Amino acid sequence: MRISFLGAGSWGTALAYVLSDKDYEIRMWTKEEDHYDSLVKERENVKYLPGIKLNDKIEFYNDIEKALEGTDIVVLAVPSQAVRSVLELAKKYIKENKIIVNVAKGIENGSHMRISQVVADVLPKNKYVILSGPSHAEEVSNNTPTTIVSASDDSEAAELVQDIFMTESLRIYTNPDVIGVEVGGSLKNIIALGAGISDGIGYGDNTKAALMTRGISEMSRLGEAMGGKLDTFGGLSGIGDLIVTCTSMHSRNRRCGIMLGEGLSLDEAIENIGMVVEGAYTVKAAYELSLEYDVDMPITREIYKVLYEGANAKESVLSLMNRRKKDEF
Repeated sequence: MRISFLGAGSWGTALAYVLSDKDYEIRMWTKEEDHYDSLVKERENVKYLPGIKLNDKIEFYNDIEKALEGTDIVVLAVPSQAVRSVLELAKKYIKENKIIVNVAKGIENGSHMRISQVVADVLPKNKYVILSGPSHAEEVSNNTPTTIVSASDDSEAAELVQDIFMTESLRIYTNPDVIGVEVGGSLKNIIALGAGISDGIGYGDNTKAALMTRGISEMSRLGEAMGGKLDTFGGLSGIGDLIVTCTSMHSRNRRCGIMLGEGLSLDEAIENIGMVVEGAYTVKAAYELSLEYDVDMPITREIYKVLYEGANAKESVLSLMNRRKKDEF
């Protein structure tokens, strides 16, 4: 089986590395020529996943047509805001019977489309699967035991992807709730920004626990309003992904939040991270969706204000703490 990865970031590289130990032919495409040259020369993703040597089963491409030639599975491993442009570039080389596996977590700004909707818009006749859950690339590439979900409207496609990606250290469950899995994977990055801001200000474990608990409540409210299932938010792609993203220094969103809490601007924090911080983009779409669906999302609203309206983070925390009293459920 030939599997083509569109994108050569940390998560795509980690998954390609895991699959290369199985009997598959792996192709990785990057549009950046200097990145491609480095991958070929070093056989290591020095830019995004340093320290992991990539074996000869992984071939690198700068030409998207060649990368997709004769492929069986196409893995979308680019940032969420780049999915549409990459698919537009690739669509004439992807046959209708090929499964699209998305590993990005985000919501398209402007259209408010989930990634499955973007894929359906560009490739309406292809089956779609999303892989999501608590999974840092750094740990997966070191064979740290990890569990994620394979979600699709097509159970056969979900199970095929489950079989392909599952290893002794990467356990995969199936889930038919594409909406819930996509919303959970997207919105947890916003709460992780908030957890990082809390850490940067100097607040403690109590504050982070409150953010995470009330954060999953916000995530599930919007997810249900959009058509997702409540149970999904209590699973790997909901609370599981939220926990790992809010507590680990592998998390770009948390690290970005820490810098914001310490006083850096958003642009300065993202520049220091050196990679895409999905939550910084998703918070715009999520805030607008909360208005569209009339769902109360106070944490998301305050983080949006801090990032894009110049609100003071400490004052935003006071605003959250001093809202009118209410019942927890």
